[in-house]
Formats: sequence, C-alpha cells, structure tokens
Amino acid sequence: MKLITRSNNLSGLKVLLAAEHLGIPIELEVTPSSEKTVLIVNEDCQLFSSNASVWYLFSLAGHKKINSPQDKWLDWESTILQPEIQALLTKQPHQLVSVLEHLEKSTRNKFLIGNSLSAADVVVFSSLIEIANGKLMDNLPNLTKWYKQMYTSVQFKAAAFKMDFKIKETHTDEPIEEEEVAIGQEEIEEAVKHWTLGNIPKPKSIIHPVLPVEGERNILITSALPYVNNFPHLGNIIGCVLSADVFARYCRLRNYNTLYICGTDEYGTATETKALEEGLTPQQICDKYFKLHDEVYKWFDISFDHFGRTTTANQTKIAQDIFLKLHRNNYLTEDTMEQLLCEHCKIFLADRFVEGTCPLCGYEDARGDQCDKCGKLVNAVELKLPRCKMCRNTPVTKTSKHLFLNLPQIEDKLTSWMDSVTTGWTHNARVIANSWIKEGLKPRCITRDLKWGTPVPLEGYTDKVFYVWFDAPIGYLSITACYTEEWERWWKNREQVVHYEFMAKDNVPFHSVVFPSSQLGTHDPYTLVNHLIATEYLNYEDGKFSKSRGVGVFGNNAQETGIPADVWRFYLLYVRPESQDSTFSWSDLMTKNNTELLNNLGNFANRALSFLEKNYDSCVPAMTLGQEEKMLLVRINRELKQYISLLENAKLRDAIKPIFSISRLGNQLMQAAQPWVLIKSTKDEEKMRAGTVIGLCANIICQLSVMLLPYMPNLSGKLQEQLGVTSDVNHLIPEFTCRLPAGHRIGKPAPLFQKIEQSLIDELKQRFSGAQVGSAAPPGNPAATPVAEEAASDSLENLALKVAQQGDKVRQLKAAKAEKSIVTAAVAELLDLKKRLAAAEEATKQIHQAPPSAIEKPTTTSSSNDLENLTKQVAEQGDKVRALKTAKADKASIDSAVAVLLDLKKQLALAEGKDPAQANPAAASKGKKKGQQK
Repeated sequence: MKLITRSNNLSGLKVLLAAEHLGIPIELEVTPSSEKTVLIVNEDCQLFSSNASVWYLFSLAGHKKINSPQDKWLDWESTILQPEIQALLTKQPHQLVSVLEHLEKSTRNKFLIGNSLSAADVVVFSSLIEIANGKLMDNLPNLTKWYKQMYTSVQFKAAAFKMDFKIKETHTDEPIEEEEVAIGQEEIEEAVKHWTLGNIPKPKSIIHPVLPVEGERNILITSALPYVNNFPHLGNIIGCVLSADVFARYCRLRNYNTLYICGTDEYGTATETKALEEGLTPQQICDKYFKLHDEVYKWFDISFDHFGRTTTANQTKIAQDIFLKLHRNNYLTEDTMEQLLCEHCKIFLADRFVEGTCPLCGYEDARGDQCDKCGKLVNAVELKLPRCKMCRNTPVTKTSKHLFLNLPQIEDKLTSWMDSVTTGWTHNARVIANSWIKEGLKPRCITRDLKWGTPVPLEGYTDKVFYVWFDAPIGYLSITACYTEEWERWWKNREQVVHYEFMAKDNVPFHSVVFPSSQLGTHDPYTLVNHLIATEYLNYEDGKFSKSRGVGVFGNNAQETGIPADVWRFYLLYVRPESQDSTFSWSDLMTKNNTELLNNLGNFANRALSFLEKNYDSCVPAMTLGQEEKMLLVRINRELKQYISLLENAKLRDAIKPIFSISRLGNQLMQAAQPWVLIKSTKDEEKMRAGTVIGLCANIICQLSVMLLPYMPNLSGKLQEQLGVTSDVNHLIPEFTCRLPAGHRIGKPAPLFQKIEQSLIDELKQRFSGAQVGSAAPPGNPAATPVAEEAASDSLENLALKVAQQGDKVRQLKAAKAEKSIVTAAVAELLDLKKRLAAAEEATKQIHQAPPSAIEKPTTTSSSNDLENLTKQVAEQGDKVRALKTAKADKASIDSAVAVLLDLKKQLALAEGKDPAQANPAAASKGKKKGQQK
C-alpha cells in the first residue's frame, strides 16, 4: 500500500498514525503538489477519505468489519467535530465547548470504545491536534489524559517524524489567537503560485449519450424513483432528486464523466386506485402525473441526463430477464401467502394501501410494509385492526400462491459484497442494512395478484405481476436503456463505473438488500451501488410530510409562492437531514434568505461589482498582492479544499458552509481595507491597493459563482453574466486562481436576492396550514352541535384530501365531456364533502375555543383513544424539543417546537378536564428542568 499526501497534513498523519499503531507497513510519498490524501490499496482500489482509510486499515488488522459504535464515532468526527473545529479556526460562531464536553464523558475509560484502541481514537485525536494547545481542554481531565496518552505515544512521534509534522514537546496554556500562526511560508508560496498561473482547463463538453470512458472517473448517479400517483413534496425532493442533482452538478464541475438517471415509478396498486378515483385508465394516470412530475423538476432546475418512466417495453424485457435468471439459478422459491382483499373496493391491497396498528410497537398508523414509528418492516396481514386506506373498511384475508426471492440462499454473496463497499455508505444506510443481516434474511415475496404491472413470465403465474419493490429498482436499468442502447456499458461494468444512489432512509432496505440480491443472483456482472446516500426525514413545521395524507408543501405549491426556485433549493439543502431529522420552517426560510443570501452573499457581490463599475469603468484593475492578500489566498484555498472534500463524500449540507465562509472573507477584506477611502487618497500605493482589493474581490465572486452552481444554478448563471464570463469558468480545481485578469470587463451589476417580508411568511403559513389542521386534534367538545360532532369524526386532513381528490375527478369528467348525469353526481358528492369539511373546521374551532368548564373527562372509548393519542403526541413533541436543544438548533426552531409542545399540553389538559392555565406552567417548568439536566 502507498500513502500520498503533503507534509504537515493532518489527513495524511491520521492514516499514517493508524498504520503505526497497527504495525502495517505503508509506502509514504510526501509531495507539496498533492491535492489530497490518497491511500492506494492496489490498482483497482484507491481511498480518498482519510476516515475510510483508517477504517480499512483497522479492518485489515482483524477488527470487526461491521462495528456500529466505531462507525458512529467516525461519522460524528466528520459531521460534528470537524465543522466545529473549522468554525473556531476561522473565527465563526461555534459550539466546540459542548462537543468537547461530550468527549469528556466518553473518555472516562482508557479508550473511546471498549478496552483497546480503535479507529475512533485515531480519527478523533487527529482532529483535536489543531486546537489542543489552547485552553479549551481546561477542566476536562478525562479528555486531557486520553489526549496526552495518544500524543506522547511512540506511534504518534514516529508518524509525525515521517511526515515532518510540526509538533511541540509540551503544550502551552496560550490559545491560538491568530490564524496566521498556522499558515506557513510554503503554503503561502503554493497559494500565490496557483493564483498567478490562471490557466484553468475548460469544462468537459457533454455529448449525449454519455457513456463510460476508459481511464476516466465514470460516475453513475441515480435517485429513488418518485411514485407517480401525486405531486412530490419537499421531503421527497430533498431526499432524492435534489440531493442527487447537487452531486451530479459537482461531478460535472470536476470534469468527471457523469450520468444522472431518474424517472417515475408507475406500476402497482397505487396507480390502479388513483385511476379509479379520477375515472381514468392506469396508463392515462401515468401519462398525466409523469408530465406533472417532469414540470416540477424542471422548475426546480434538476439536471437529469434522462428522466424516464417504468411503463416501457425495456422495463418488461430487463425485469423479466433478471427474473428468469434468478429462476434458472434456483434463487426463487414457491409458497402461499395471505393477502388482504378489500371487498368494498374489489381489489387486493398493496402494502402501502393498508393501515393499522403495528404489531411490534402499537403505533396506530403503521403502513402495510413498514412502521414509520419504530422503523421495522411488517407484512400487511400482521397489522392489528387493518383498514383499507381508500374506503376505511376492514379487508379480509385471502390465500394465494406466490414466488419468493430466496434471500437466505444469496446471503453469503450479499454480505461479502456489503463488507467491501459499505464504507462508502452513509451511517444510517449501514445501520439499516446491517440490522437486516443481523436479524437474519428471510425469503421475500416478489409477485402480486394485480393487473397493472410487469407480467410474470412463468407458467402458473402469468395472471400475476411483479411486486413493486422487486420491479421498481430495475427501472434504473430500463430508463438508462431508453436513453441509450449501450446501457450495459453503465450497468454491467463494475470495473469502470462507480454508482451513487440517493434516497430517504425508508428506501434503504430495498436498495441495500433486495435489489443487490436480485442483481447478484443473476450471476451477471451488474454494477452494484458503491455509495448509498440516505437522508433522515425532513419534517414540516410542527408535523410530518405525508404524500398519502396530503400534509406539507408539495412541488407545485413551491411554484405558487413567488419565491425563486434557487432559494427553495438553497434552503432545502441548508436543512438537509444528513445525520438526523430536520424541519422545514417558513420563519427559518425567511431568516436564511435575508441573512446568508441577501446580507452576506448578495450584499458582498453587489457592493464589490457596483464599486468596480463606478470607479474603474467596469474593468478589473491591476492587482499587486501584499502579505494580507496572500494570507487571504491561503484561507480561501483551505475553504475550497474543505468544500471539495465534503462534496466528494456527498456531505451536501456541510459543503454550503465553505461557500459562505469565503463570502465572509471577501466582505471582511472590503470592510477592513475600505477601498472607497483608498481610491480617494493622494498616495499612489493606496490607490493601487484599492484596485488590488476590488480586483481580488471580483475574483472571489467569480470563484463563488462556480461553487454556487451545484446549489443555485440559475443564480450562478446570473452572477456570471454580471461578471462578464461564460460557462467556460465552470471547472472546479482545489486552488483559488485568478479567473478575471486585469483589463477584464464585467457586465452590469444588479441585486441577486430580494428580502422576504414577514407579511409574506405569515400569508404562506396561513395558506399552507390547511394540510396540518387536525393533525393534533383534541377530543370532541360536549358543547359542540350534533352536526359538528359528526363532522369531527372524520379528520380534517382526510376530508381536505377527499375534497381535493373529488375536485380533480370533477374536472377530469368535465374535460372528458362525460355524461351530464355522471358529472352532476360527482359535483353533488364534491359539494357534500365541502359541507362536511366546513362543519369539521367549525367543530375544531369550537373545541379550541371551549372554556375549561365546558370540558369534561372523556368517558367513551373514542375519547379514551383521543386521550391516548394526545398523550403520545405530547411525549413525541417533548422528545423533539429535547433533540433540538441537544443539537444546539437555532432559537427560532426551538421556540417553534416549544410552542407546539405547550399547545399540545393545553389540549391534553382540556381533554383530562383540567384547567390548562394551571396545568401548562407546571408541565413547562418540568420540561425546562429536564432540558437543563441533559
């Protein structure tokens, strides 16, 4: 093995230190020109992540390959510790003290995990080197003892000597006051050299169809196929297509040979049901909603190389080929299966169209394939009190013969493959996949008694279709086949192609176990997923997004707000749930737009370019760099390298921080130098400095326009138009280079962002609150009228959804010029639903306005259920508040969550017959104490 790195480089030191502790010989090549640290395992395997390299070395030394605590520490170091250290070093707000306090608790023993040194000790220690000679570890005796044990070890001294790493024999009590202390002359000279060269290669021209190229980095990107039966909501968009789009745009900036494929998942019961609701055929429904999805993604500026669909001849051909090879290789078994039949709807119910009580945790709204609360997979027939999602009736159980993918028989192949690739998966993807393996794989049914789907090509099963979770992932292959006849060069090419897959965590089991097992079972050299990038859930204000329940903002709603698509993209990526659930908040959207975008980035760009236009006739002046400007080049290079490192590892949210850090550096330069004062000076050197500062700022803005492209492509284009440059600048290298030389003429500067006013936010909150009403509905009000009580029996969100669906049905019937009697009947049903919805809204209003004296303790079974539901919601919201506080979330998010908690407690007090004015203060006080104790 060979390690290539720069001298005095912490990433290289980290890998070398692991090798020293493990006694693994590594050839070391220290070179100033090395862009990054690379561990070359062999000709086919190169590791660019230092953490992945450390993990690999420890696995070679006989440590367990799947080690959840170790994985968590490595993920924590890269997502929590490193960003806080960088914030400290660049003099930004940080929470490093609380992070170190967490380490203090974790270092009570000799090592972070168990009784022996692990990869966790190496990576965390290596990160702390930059800040350990200050006072930050004062009063943290456990951490100090653990750190000194690592620092004084023979292995660390050997690694530091080999890398010429600058260490001190003793620690001082003086904190690092100035960043310049950490900047060496060699780093300054390197920065100036790259700045002066200015010869950046042009971006690679994209010629379709894009195909793998020998000797290049061939990146295949897919995102979970959105289901075609509704508009995608913001949680869908950030979890799948938008995240994949940012990574695809980044790869193109790096001149990687990149193909981004996606499309709509169109088969299954959901399509059949939607067709019945709207009076259309399944194919007509697919055609309608494919167009709607396509319009949403175009508005969000998603840069698919091809956006297709699964209702194609290629889908049938490839899915049946995979199936027949699995059958030929004896990876299929035959068995009977109990299914739920809705006699009212006269259809077998797909898993997602059954709801009921989870048999494992008791959650009352579990789906027929998975419980959203405990995260466990379930079978629809296992649900207690099952109900049809469409008509709410209780289905009956029927037995039918089906085919199963024999996962236990493929398990050895699967686990061997997983061991070799899961270092490239997100932590949650590894945990979910490993939990399946740990629990033991079971045969998985891959056929269904439906009409709308890919037919099963086997005698005795020709009246059945493939189950959506067997069929849908094959859509990646068939959509690529619709893009190019040479699709196998992407999908049967493990040696040349690296596959990245983006999804929300609920899709992980099928992409980490079921689909790879299907591919492996064919014995064909299918390209398997190398990087499984899974997000947690994005919540909406005080609740959850739910396509099926109509809760949250959907793609078409975003267009209606008047807020530009780029602002939506930026905010969704800013709150991307990378390591834990996050929340979409209208107030936070306004804050981030008005501060980070408008006041930071927008203000810097407009101020600098306007000054350049006014004082230099729009021409970049000559630049003579002084020591301060040279130091600035180094700082920008560090941020740029951090940006690239984070995006290489698909840390899309964290990579936003270096962008705004560079913008702040530019703002600080202008503010400190005050070119508007220097230009009026009678001294030539001061006038020259004014030109240097503004020319450097223009180049910083050009660099930012390139870095912004993956996140805000339209804004990047506008900025480059103002800079007077073409898309030829859109090639990203890890050094800050002069892109706008003296004499370059810029375009016309203009403001990039508009302030979002509180009045607009209030209006949008109100406009989109309807989908949330009733999500935490209190128990029935005895003072309400009988009509109101009847209306309240159906939840507001269900009624609102039914009104919307019936409205669509009426419009479809009118557009199709259906018979008058049919249209009249549909309109009558719509009016009745609207009447019930209005009554339900009034009932809820009466419940909220009822005085305490009008509320009695519930005595009916229904009230008991309401009490239980409210108690559960209070507990869940309390957990959310504590999680936000622990994560040091912004004040607006915490205050919003606390307000919801207090409102829920008030509702619970009313339901219990208590005075909420007396009940809430005590509860709130109790919650506050708990938060302080944590």
